[in-house]
Amino acid sequence: MSDTPFGFGLPPEEPENGDEGKKKDPTEGGQSAGGPGGPFGFGPGAGGDNPFAAMFGSMNPNDLGAAFQQLGQMLSYEGGPVNWDMAKQIARQTVSQGTPDGTKDASVGPSERTAVDEALRLADLWLDGVTSLPSGSVSTVAWSRAEWVEASLPAWQQLVDPVAERVGLAMGDVLPEEMQAMAGPLIGMMRSMGGAMFGQQIGQAVGTLAGEVVGSTDIGLPLGPAGKAALLPLNVERFGKDLSVPQDEVRLYLALREAAHQRLFAHVPWLRSHLFGAVEAYARGIKVDTSKLEDVVGQFDPSQPEQLQDALQQGMFQPEDTPEQKASLARLETALALVEGWVDAVVHEAAKSRLTSSDALRETMRRRRASGGPAEQTFATLIGLQLRPRRLRDASRLWASLTDARGLEGRDALWSHPDMLPTAHDLDDPDGFVHHEQADFSELDKMLGEAAKGSGKPKAPEAEADTDADTDADADADKDDEDGKGGPDQ
Repeated sequence: MSDTPFGFGLPPEEPENGDEGKKKDPTEGGQSAGGPGGPFGFGPGAGGDNPFAAMFGSMNPNDLGAAFQQLGQMLSYEGGPVNWDMAKQIARQTVSQGTPDGTKDASVGPSERTAVDEALRLADLWLDGVTSLPSGSVSTVAWSRAEWVEASLPAWQQLVDPVAERVGLAMGDVLPEEMQAMAGPLIGMMRSMGGAMFGQQIGQAVGTLAGEVVGSTDIGLPLGPAGKAALLPLNVERFGKDLSVPQDEVRLYLALREAAHQRLFAHVPWLRSHLFGAVEAYARGIKVDTSKLEDVVGQFDPSQPEQLQDALQQGMFQPEDTPEQKASLARLETALALVEGWVDAVVHEAAKSRLTSSDALRETMRRRRASGGPAEQTFATLIGLQLRPRRLRDASRLWASLTDARGLEGRDALWSHPDMLPTAHDLDDPDGFVHHEQADFSELDKMLGEAAKGSGKPKAPEAEADTDADTDADADADKDDEDGKGGPDQ
């Protein structure tokens, strides 16, 4: 690194004689405008009469305004750890460019909306016979890719902000300790750049993922508004393009998955916070590679903003190898596997006798979830976490066995309390879990509910035991009084 922090140099002195000053030999007045001491030390510098050459190198003049605008956005941002305005803008731009196969986003037409609505409603009817959880869809919607971006950004913000906040703090820590006290504005600028770095990368990932997802729950988390079942007709068609399966069957199978997820998240009120809390707990144990962060900031060239994305794609996050971090990861992976396994088992039960291609569609979806698409891999690099159910097949087998052993209601009752769910160990030994006695939390929940209402507050077992003991003691005392053995006055 250079002697100046992050490679930032002092700007060249203003010429005292206007245009005449610009014509002086640069060696007379100190450093050349194109030398390493140019503004902020950015770019290789071209020197000469161009005052911006040091900053933007041989940049095309037509792109100069765009570069200034982007740099201004980066340095003027004063919000949270991620510049979400920039993320949204880049995501929309990525969507508008289309997918690698040349498919461009398009508005959803009336016929497509009708087809999606009918598929989701029929899926809900089929699911009524294979789960005790009622419908969770208040409305149905067909989204374009751009509409999916708009609808899912609030959920991405909840997922990404905890990690980005750690990076924001790290960007201040990379300054030498003796400089931090007097470098307030510089730290602020570093954090603004950090927000922009994340905004650019998240925008790219979300925009790319918009070309892959088929609904609002593809990654096992509820990314859309609660109670709104959604499909993306363009991506549904792309999903079934090479499967030799009728398009109606593809749409209906994916509608079953979307509707099943909606039921689970609507009627298991603690599940959403449980999953997002597991992501946040994992994020707290991530370390930031500050040496890589220093290199990124020190070598940044505003004429090549894609360098920020490239740097983040190389990854600067490392999970701490501690028991707590391993436990957080295990909890998250198990929770994702249980959600996806339940959906897989329920959808298979609903589709196997109705859709001739249900087995092929099931296997295709399993492989897709196991491998993840390019955008999921980008997201994994960005926050050091893969949102994939590694043990999907194990979890699906366990839920199917529970159905056989306990019926629909017995199986679905496990979602009533997080402590009743199978653990990672149970996925290793599904038969042991299926046939052992489950703890019954219904009475405890009932007691807590009555206590919260303030009416008919039940006594805790310990309190009742104490009361009985006190009653027995009082009876003994009365008997002693009758026998003349009661107290010192006798």
